[in-house]
Amino acid sequence: MGKLRVLSGKEICDILAHNGFVEVRQRGSHIIMQKTIEDSDTISVPVPNHKEVSTGTLSSIIRQSGVPRRAFEN
Repeated sequence: MGKLRVLSGKEICDILAHNGFVEVRQRGSHIIMQKTIEDSDTISVPVPNHKEVSTGTLSSIIRQSGVPRRAFEN
C-alpha cells in the first residue's frame, strides 16, 4: 500500500469525476459529489474545497466513495 499524496479539494473532485462522480452542489467550502449506481441508489461524498486536505479526511473520502486507494497514491 503506497503513501497518500497531499491533494487539494479540486484534485480530489477531478479523481472522483474520472471515476463516475458528478458535482451536484456546493455550500460554503464543501463540494458534494454524487454517483448513481444500480437503479436509484446513490453515493454522496462531501469534499472540502481546501488547498490541502488532511490524510484522515482523504481516507474517509476514499472509504465513502469506493474508489480504489491507488488512484489517490503517488
